[in-house]
Amino acid sequence: MASAPKTVGEIEGFVSMLLAACDDAGINETLEMLLSQPNEKRREVVQYLLQQFRETQAPQSLIEAFACLLDDNVAEKAYGVIYQCKRDLT
Repeated sequence: MASAPKTVGEIEGFVSMLLAACDDAGINETLEMLLSQPNEKRREVVQYLLQQFRETQAPQSLIEAFACLLDDNVAEKAYGVIYQCKRDLT
């Protein structure tokens, strides 16, 4: 039986989402718009998206990836990662 991830960095969907943002300018831009929101607004949008994902039976990895963005510290670090990627994409 596989053990549950211990850190956000071990959540494969989250890592994949950040890697995709580094490879695709559209994904990068979308995540940047989300992550640049004030914490309360970002959490509200993420909660809404999570509800939509659950209702439409989105892949569990996508749900887990977006759930990570509810944490303010994780969202801040993710913003730093995609910001750096954006600079590398141009």
